[in-house]
Amino acid sequence: MKVAVECQSPLLQKSLELFLMKYLSSSKKSDIIIRDEACLNDSRCFYISSDEEADLVKPFSKSQLVLALEKKYNDLYSKSSNVVVKDENIEEGMNFEILEKRIELLTQEYQENILRAVKAFYEK
Repeated sequence: MKVAVECQSPLLQKSLELFLMKYLSSSKKSDIIIRDEACLNDSRCFYISSDEEADLVKPFSKSQLVLALEKKYNDLYSKSSNVVVKDENIEEGMNFEILEKRIELLTQEYQENILRAVKAFYEK
């Protein structure tokens, strides 16, 4: 998942860049563009605001942001991978799959950090 951040608020812009450092990309190459102003014509747009109509309502945590972005990404690109949602039970299962993927990524990061620390210890 590649994400671009285009916010009017400098504080929100910088916060999102820090939260999503490993996902950042240019607007042209990104899968999702995060904005703090409503956008009607761009399906890749992810709208963050205090409005109820926003994709993510402020205030939010980093984990809420990542999960919402992963859901948006799956909604946009699941059609191209021949995944068809037929009823609400399957959609709930998809949300669980997003959580599983997120846990797997966090576990991999944790494992990499431990290995890096052990290697650094023995290289001294």
